[in-house]
Amino acid sequence: MTKAEIIERVYQTLGGSKQECAHYVELTFDLIKQGLAGGENVKISGFGKFNLRIKKTRPGRNPRTKQEIMISPRRVVTFKASHVLRDRVNQAGA
Repeated sequence: MTKAEIIERVYQTLGGSKQECAHYVELTFDLIKQGLAGGENVKISGFGKFNLRIKKTRPGRNPRTKQEIMISPRRVVTFKASHVLRDRVNQAGA
């Protein structure tokens, strides 16, 4: 599902104008991005949690040249689905 499809579904569900629906979807995503960029974990009840992990410097290898390099420290985002979401996905797949 793309962002455009999400906007379309919000529009079909709530009505109003498409521009207004697009604005609120964008605002929601922006708030999640700002929270993560600010170092916060973002938890959406009934959906899941976006966790920020800090990875330390570690040795790596260029797969093409096999040369060893040091991979710089960085922050990565992980997502853990809530049990509500997991249950719903598993019901749909059964």
